[in-house]
Amino acid sequence: MNSEQIYDILRQVIDPEIGINVVDLGLVYDVESDDQHIAVDMTMTTAACPLGAYITNQAQIFLQRAFPEAEVTVNLVWEPAWNPEMMTDAAKKQLGWL
Repeated sequence: MNSEQIYDILRQVIDPEIGINVVDLGLVYDVESDDQHIAVDMTMTTAACPLGAYITNQAQIFLQRAFPEAEVTVNLVWEPAWNPEMMTDAAKKQLGWL
């Protein structure tokens, strides 16, 4: 498994409040993997996000299904603080910002 495969799986995780995947929202900060482990650092748009546990759980579930042989760790981090500039142009278009 390589990082591009992992990002492809994470694009299936949709923020239910916004309807955009976590990768395009810029919530995934880092992905590391080897044959036995996947580690993802991700954040939320705000620390007060009521869906943080749900979204990180979805990331864990999707990755575990795609790579059942790997141990998956999803870390919720707050540094650097998320900001709208972290979104892809596709996400900005969906929100009507471009």
